[in-house]
Amino acid sequence: MLDTLTIRRVGTDEASACVDALADVLIDCVEGGASVSFMWPLSRDKAQAFWRNVAEGVARGERALLIAEDEAGAIQGTVQLVLAQPENQPHRADIAKMLVHRRARRHGVAQRLMAAIEDEARAEGKTVLVLDTVTGGDAERLYTRAGWQRVGVVPNYALMPDGAFCGTTFFCKQLTPSARAA
Repeated sequence: MLDTLTIRRVGTDEASACVDALADVLIDCVEGGASVSFMWPLSRDKAQAFWRNVAEGVARGERALLIAEDEAGAIQGTVQLVLAQPENQPHRADIAKMLVHRRARRHGVAQRLMAAIEDEARAEGKTVLVLDTVTGGDAERLYTRAGWQRVGVVPNYALMPDGAFCGTTFFCKQLTPSARAA
């Protein structure tokens, strides 16, 4: 799957067209137990509303949306770069909703999405990235391997989709500016 995977930034018009496919990925992740702001069961309407809101953020230039597509054009994963930050933090961005459908896991999709979103951040002139993830989960190991610095853990920060409490680990990464952004 990794050889035929395409990672790309979705434009303003296309973001709205991807809502249904992105809702499928989100629903699958929540059903699989991922703590990504939603509880199970996650209705299709709620998942679609979330992605419509993301598409509106893309249209306003507040977010960059990346997707990972297989050779048939099916979305296997996604990640966002939240560009809209306070006035005193123009150099910073948040990484949000790094999601990979369960059928595509363990094939390097998340690793490729993270490398691509870091490139997008550099192109946008961002030099400090932050994200959070479930403490002890697979994503925590992924971020550590990718050179992210663990900042700290907040116990009982969120709920798992089944209602159990989970800790959240916060990470940051310092980027060197790209020649394009400089």
